[in-house]
Amino acid sequence: MGTASLDENFYQLRIIPLAAGKGQRLDVLRRLILLHPGFRSGIVRKKQLVSFAIQYHLGEGCVMTGFKSVGSLQRVRGWLALGLLAPFSLSAVAETVAAQAAEDNSFDLPALTIEGNRLYDMLPSEETGGYSVDAATVGTKTPAALKDIPQSITVYTQDYVKDRQFVHLDDLAKYTAGLRTLTNDSGRSSIYARGYEYSEFNIDGLPAPMASIFGTVPSLAAFDRVEIMRGPAGLFSSTSELGGIVNMVRKRPTAEFQGHIEGSYGTWDTNHEEIDLSGPLDEAGRVRGRFIASRDDTNGEVDYNANTSNTYYGALDIDLDDATTLSFGLMHEVKNITPHNGYPATLSGEVPDFSHSRFLGADWNYFDGKTTDLVAELTHRFDNGGYGRVAARGSHRDTNYLYAFTATNATTGANSERASARDFTQDTYSLDASYSQPFETFGQVSEFVVGSDYKNYDTEYLNGTTNLGAINVNTYSPKQFAKPSPNYSTETGMQEEEYGLYSKVTFRPVERLALIAGGRFSWYRGDFYTTTLSSGATTNDSKRVDGHFTPYGGLVYDLTDNHALYASYSQVFKPQSDTDSNGRVLKPREGEQYEFGLKSSYFGGDLNTRFSVFRLTDKNRATTVYDADGVATTDSVASGKTRVKGAEVEVSGKLTPNWELLAGYTWMETETVKGDAETTFFIMPRNQASLWSKYTISQGPLTGLALGGGISAMSNFHSESGGVRIDAPGYATVDAMLSYPVTSKLTATLNVNNLFDRDYLSRVGSTSTFNFYGPSRSMMVGARYDF
Repeated sequence: MGTASLDENFYQLRIIPLAAGKGQRLDVLRRLILLHPGFRSGIVRKKQLVSFAIQYHLGEGCVMTGFKSVGSLQRVRGWLALGLLAPFSLSAVAETVAAQAAEDNSFDLPALTIEGNRLYDMLPSEETGGYSVDAATVGTKTPAALKDIPQSITVYTQDYVKDRQFVHLDDLAKYTAGLRTLTNDSGRSSIYARGYEYSEFNIDGLPAPMASIFGTVPSLAAFDRVEIMRGPAGLFSSTSELGGIVNMVRKRPTAEFQGHIEGSYGTWDTNHEEIDLSGPLDEAGRVRGRFIASRDDTNGEVDYNANTSNTYYGALDIDLDDATTLSFGLMHEVKNITPHNGYPATLSGEVPDFSHSRFLGADWNYFDGKTTDLVAELTHRFDNGGYGRVAARGSHRDTNYLYAFTATNATTGANSERASARDFTQDTYSLDASYSQPFETFGQVSEFVVGSDYKNYDTEYLNGTTNLGAINVNTYSPKQFAKPSPNYSTETGMQEEEYGLYSKVTFRPVERLALIAGGRFSWYRGDFYTTTLSSGATTNDSKRVDGHFTPYGGLVYDLTDNHALYASYSQVFKPQSDTDSNGRVLKPREGEQYEFGLKSSYFGGDLNTRFSVFRLTDKNRATTVYDADGVATTDSVASGKTRVKGAEVEVSGKLTPNWELLAGYTWMETETVKGDAETTFFIMPRNQASLWSKYTISQGPLTGLALGGGISAMSNFHSESGGVRIDAPGYATVDAMLSYPVTSKLTATLNVNNLFDRDYLSRVGSTSTFNFYGPSRSMMVGARYDF
């Protein structure tokens, strides 16, 4: 990758093999172009003058050793595209390169005149490597340079996920500054940003609900990278959360065969196995497939608290022609968990000092969940530089659970055991069609996108609670109570439908300024019912929204080629499905955010930084009602008006070619402007920081040895319900990793979490439940073999 700024003449580049196949030759040449600083992500924001000469050396492959100006500058106009460059033939150029290289070990590639189109594909992070990328798709409809998106975005790459051995999205979120994970079983935790829970997650920009209570937090096995945007994203999803959007980008089939198997084993019988196979399915390489199977299993530090997750993923990409691709992806995950719901607290707000292995559930606790997602996508690149995309996602969720947990009497402080049961099914569908087109304005490149989307969520569940009897938490045994039958008391159903029209324009009146404006019209329909099973009485309600307009605005100003100021204004309007004690649906939520910041890049784009400040206002947010014993009910109330303000700093990328860094800090403050203070915001610490770094030795007998380490820290936080406040002191934990390439294909790894065995509370809830200790020190040893 580049190690100098754009206006310098020489750049050090990585090794690129020159293969024999036509498709591979194309890949070599387009990499040659994209590796130029400013083109690394394929995003060209304005006309630029570029020319280059390349020296190759024949050996096992061709080695690209330099990138130089050859004097005669040639114009690169518009937006570069993978495989769609004119007016010359890429295959012809690549064949000429191969022929010259065969005759002479080195040569100069003549200056080329290139007229191209905007790049609408990003190279996957598993291919580019490292902890940083230049671009993202979250909050947009096509890849955009991070500097050109006027909101806070963090992208987690495949290298980072593998180095940390994360299993589910909530595992990753625990180590992300500005995000707060409310600890529960892996794949069953709540994720918050800026005080708001992520209630949906996208797959390639297509949404479906995500809820910790139903265990629908996804596995990471099928995804190349995770894109997290903080703050409202009402332009492309007016009913999204104020906390932002999580976009999971699928691993795609590769043009060449590749594969790996990996396995690991560690503390508490934790183990992981995975196989990943990918490659062309026909001789021409127009049909490509991929299959991944992954299993994660642990007995957990807490007695009885087993957790097994099996994930399967299949993908198929078909090139219908040189400009049109049809893609499919199928994901299926099965979770089998013995749930642990934490510990009670005293009426004075103290969490008992139990052993970390203490289990206050029952030996018959179970949580069984299945999720299936099918994604289909059709894309076309038009000759005029435009890009069209039609994509759909269908999701099915099926969750059934019965588990015991503690309750605390709000008057006497006496403890009892209850059993909660639910039988949940959900079918959701989402569809999106969009068209993007770059156009020239005053010698600059601007762009517009127009589109329409649709989503339909159909949910039904049975809910019930059984009182099992009084307990003494000090002598309680998980075998104390016999397994009851699910005592369902209510049936709840909801069908929500939304469709919208949206448009956004990025207008560049001068070279350094981009003005961004957009809007969305939304139509919403929601039908809800709650039936009391004992009496058969049913409460019905419905909500309608017609043509609600959601505006969006922003600007980006380039101070230099490496530093850009930005500002944005965004809104959300979110009809709610939460009901009050009378079964009536609460009023829609309304929220808005102002954000300002500075984004910078260094070392030719290898290191990226972001500083941002924000103010967010929210009205009518639903909050859970707790009963007299501090146990959450299914009822909600509107919370009034809340204001959140904060600041964030983030650094990601390479300090040197061998030294990776990912670090962040968040400061946040919450004010209740109108109504009662919300307990949800109290769980967000005022200060939160995370750091992870990895250094790889590049020479000597230990070449390839990678040493990694990091720290995760937060200040004091607390929760409050039923007039009882539970405080948790701030804490910091240290993690470490080591990996070594035993051979060119076999890599061994060691991960240690909570290296210094810090004892701390990771979450506080109510006097009844959801008070958790953080896990003790643990280790994981693994190996990976690449085909």
